[in-house]
Amino acid sequence: MLNLTSAAPLATSEPRAAAPLTLPAFRLNLMRGGYLLMAVGLVLVKWPLLLHAASLPAIEGAELCILTAVSLLAFLGLRHPMAMLPILVFEVLWKVLWFGIVALPHLIANDFDAATGSFLFSMTFVIPIIAVTPWDFVWKRYVTAQGERWTRTH
Repeated sequence: MLNLTSAAPLATSEPRAAAPLTLPAFRLNLMRGGYLLMAVGLVLVKWPLLLHAASLPAIEGAELCILTAVSLLAFLGLRHPMAMLPILVFEVLWKVLWFGIVALPHLIANDFDAATGSFLFSMTFVIPIIAVTPWDFVWKRYVTAQGERWTRTH
């Protein structure tokens, strides 16, 4: 099911850029639900740890700061769901990569510890994000669309 629409092209003799892709309101609102899930979940789980960030090991402090920044961008996604779409894609990609590269080998080897199992459970919250991300739009906008130029035009 393709839900992408384009504005009607204008009649002109000059070369024109492709019409911008848009999404119907219900798809935008589904995306907003994904942003809300991300933002509120990170506020509840990560923001309280900010008070003790200086006492964390450097890599854990960096992770905390990155996820806090993601939560702030997810809040922006409530207002600008299309502009913040890369945040949804980022959330899906890092969790899918973690599952495939870290968790799956442990599951296959049957050496999953409790901490990894708990983390794996928290990763399942990516499922709604996968569901609300407009993958057809992502494909058209970021994979098959012509990229921006690399040089100045005269």
